Amino acid sequence: MTSLECPVPYTENERLLLGHGAGGRLTAELLESLVLPSFGPREGPLEDAALLPGSGHLVMSTDTFVVSPLFFPGGDIGSLAVHGTVNDLAMRGARPVALSVALLLEEGLELTELKAVLRSLGEAAQEAGVPVITGDTKVVGRGAADKVFITTTGVGRLLPGLSVSAAGARPGDAVLLSGPIGLHGTAVLSTREGLGFEVDIASDTRPLHRPVAALAGLGSGVHALRDPTRGGLAAALNEIARDSGVPVEIDEQALPVPAPVAAACDLLGLDVLHVANEGCMVAFVAPGAAEEALAVLRSLPEGREAVRIGEVPPAGGHPGRVVLRTAVGARRVMDMPVGEQLPRIC
Repeated sequence: MTSLECPVPYTENERLLLGHGAGGRLTAELLESLVLPSFGPREGPLEDAALLPGSGHLVMSTDTFVVSPLFFPGGDIGSLAVHGTVNDLAMRGARPVALSVALLLEEGLELTELKAVLRSLGEAAQEAGVPVITGDTKVVGRGAADKVFITTTGVGRLLPGLSVSAAGARPGDAVLLSGPIGLHGTAVLSTREGLGFEVDIASDTRPLHRPVAALAGLGSGVHALRDPTRGGLAAALNEIARDSGVPVEIDEQALPVPAPVAAACDLLGLDVLHVANEGCMVAFVAPGAAEEALAVLRSLPEGREAVRIGEVPPAGGHPGRVVLRTAVGARRVMDMPVGEQLPRIC
């Protein structure tokens, strides 16, 4: 007679998904459950750039760029690596001072392609007025990477009179957007898949530190800034609403969506609110400073299409929730994106 034994229960290890890097809900879960606890306790919200301990005025940000393809209408991985880190510093209210660049290169990459990427990176840094002062280069075997991955780290100095934070939005604030949405994500996807939209759509990648410096003249009237990159406008607004503990209401009809972008999103079944951008920013400003802030933004090339898209209700609403007032007069919750609509776009 054989004895019955309970078998060891089978458990499958959880695995990483592309959506964990999309900047939405899966990314937040990965950070909160695994990444951040590994580094010890932290204070305050996650910002695009962090204040250097003991400095009082210096901030630092780092980002890795894995965009595919390397070149797309309006930009490439080299210029994007500069713009992305410069913008992260700017969203913390800092003027960029210097950059570090690390290159992860795949064996077999054509040197002419690498030269074009590096030339673009160098030109973007010079145009932004930010020197590349240090870096690193590694080469891995074929198949261990996809041509070029770039990590840029930036150091910036806080602008006098400007104190912005993802937790800084206040009741009554006006919500401003510096330009059209959806251009970067649809341009990259169209080029990658050969969809043909690249004839009409080019990425909006560009540095935003100059319009932020101009907004610094409004001083305490500017409360929060965020560039809607991974996860798009929906993710940026949800992050600020969550960290500030305020409701946010957005007018769908006020959103600047270029016609070719709207057509591409309709055809591909994409939500333009979740599509990445690389050259516009969201600003939460005091109601009395809204018109002046719009005038400041519109006076610069980077913000000439700036619009007011919503507000933080002065009273009522659900803290942390973003609501979209639709074109037909209905209201719906603008959720944080869950996974990855468009992988490998930044």
